[in-house]
Amino acid sequence: MSKVLTIIARIEAKPGRIELVKAALLKLIEPTRQEQGCLQYDLHQDNENPNVFVFYESWQSRILWQTHMNNDHLKNYMDETNGAVDSFVLNEMSQIA
Repeated sequence: MSKVLTIIARIEAKPGRIELVKAALLKLIEPTRQEQGCLQYDLHQDNENPNVFVFYESWQSRILWQTHMNNDHLKNYMDETNGAVDSFVLNEMSQIA
C-alpha cells in the first residue's frame, strides 16, 4: 500500500461568521488542487450544523503537505478568518485497510 497522507481538517465557524469562513475556505480549493503532491482536496459542510466544515485531503507525502501549509493562500486564509473561527482540529492519518 502506498504511503499517501490523509488529512482531515475540521473548522468550526463562530456563530454569525459562517459565510465569511465558507467564502475563505472556498478560495483555497483551486490553488491547492494545483499544488505539487495534492491528490484530493474536498470541502464539506455539515448538514445539521452549518458552522462546521471539513476538508478531506490526500497528499503524496507529508513533506509536500507541509509545503502546502506554508503557502501564501493559507496565510491569506488565516488573515481573512482571524477571529471568525471557533475551533480548528487537524488529523494526519494513514489508510490501514
